[in-house]
Amino acid sequence: MRVVIQRVSEASVEINQQTIASIGVGLLILVGIEYADSIEDSEWLAAKAVNLRIFDDENGVMNRSVIDIDGEVLMVSQFTLHAMTKKGNRPSYIKAAKPETAIPLYEHFCKSVSEKLGKEVQTGTFAANMKVALVNDGPVTIWIDSKKKE
Repeated sequence: MRVVIQRVSEASVEINQQTIASIGVGLLILVGIEYADSIEDSEWLAAKAVNLRIFDDENGVMNRSVIDIDGEVLMVSQFTLHAMTKKGNRPSYIKAAKPETAIPLYEHFCKSVSEKLGKEVQTGTFAANMKVALVNDGPVTIWIDSKKKE
């Protein structure tokens, strides 16, 4: 699994010109699932995401997690995080999981983050054409791949 985590002051998802999810201060997490991913990848990334210390403490040092600040989380599925661009100019998504694998793992990841956070997370709609809006605070953007834990 791959995630792109962005520290935001606000974020939202719109489908067909209607806002379906929105948050204030917290994390926007873009989630890409590949065919080789498992529940273990999901659990590891969920714990990593909610405990990532990327929010400022009273001294202006990034030393607090989204849990510490009682922040919110918006999750958006994004298979393009597994784009392969080695050959040519048209990305290949061959490593991205098919829906029958990706949907259960995405739902598990959302549930795991929600449990660890202690509140519901907002989500986009899997495989929908979404318009994602955000105000990246910092900017702080972090990419994490569960296959590259070292």
